[in-house]
Formats: sequence, C-alpha cells, structure tokens
Amino acid sequence: MKVILSCEFAGYPLKAQVLEHLQACGHEVIDVGQKSADEKVTYPEAASAAARALQRGDAEKAVVICGSGAGMSIVCNKFKGVYCVCCESVFTADMIPFINNANALAMGANVVGKGQACAMVDAFLNNSFVKGAAPERAAFLTSLFDGVLKVEAENFK
Repeated sequence: MKVILSCEFAGYPLKAQVLEHLQACGHEVIDVGQKSADEKVTYPEAASAAARALQRGDAEKAVVICGSGAGMSIVCNKFKGVYCVCCESVFTADMIPFINNANALAMGANVVGKGQACAMVDAFLNNSFVKGAAPERAAFLTSLFDGVLKVEAENFK
C-alpha cells in the first residue's frame, strides 16, 4: 500500500521508526514531512503537506506525527476530504477507518512508543470503511458518513 508519512520536529524520532517499520512491511512510503533530525519543520507545514498529498490522491491513507498528535490532526482536518483522528490506542486506530472512514492517523511521539505506534499503524492500514460489517451496520455507518459529507459541503466553500 502507498502511505503518506509526515512529521514535524518533535515527531521526527518516532517517524523514523515508523518509516522503517512501514518499509519492512512492504509499504511504499511517500515522506512529505521532516526528513532529518536537524530540520525544524512545524506542524502546520508538515500536516498541510500530508493533507495536500491525500487530496491529490497520492495515497489512500496518511500517518502524521507530532509531539501530541493534536496539532497535526487539527491542521489535517482543515482540508476537504481529509479525515484525521488523533489516536493513542490500537483499538481506536483500528476503528477509525472502519467506523469514521478516516484516511489519516495522527499520533504523538510524546504519548506512544515505537511498539505501540507500529501496532497502531498496522491496525489503521489493515482496516477500511465498513470492512466486514453486516449489511445493516454498513448501511448505518454509510448514512452517518453521508452526514459528515453534508456538514463538510456546508462548511468548506
């Protein structure tokens, strides 16, 4: 799978570990954030680069990392068609694509360690919207996401 990966300066050490993990799993990584320890890319820059790449269709999903995950999530969600959730657990990372149709996972380098981060990324990438859901559940979740799209259309003009 093609995956967009981005971080700012506080997230760089964890991003380097996640990048190694993604490559070891055979994913094609599009790195649009800070690429070396001596850079000082800010979260608005790094998140915007990831969100724009998602909007262009460079990949289906993105992983963004900062100190807490919050800043990257806030900025990513300012872009139409980008649905980013800041997660701290494998369960949540697994559920956000399934229930919310999230296409971006944000996490904090000061919150999760390498093992947790890699497990979260795997869960996020291996699930998709309504994957395996009973037809009634899939219809319900789809109707909820249609509501999200309506709100998005009303507010992103």
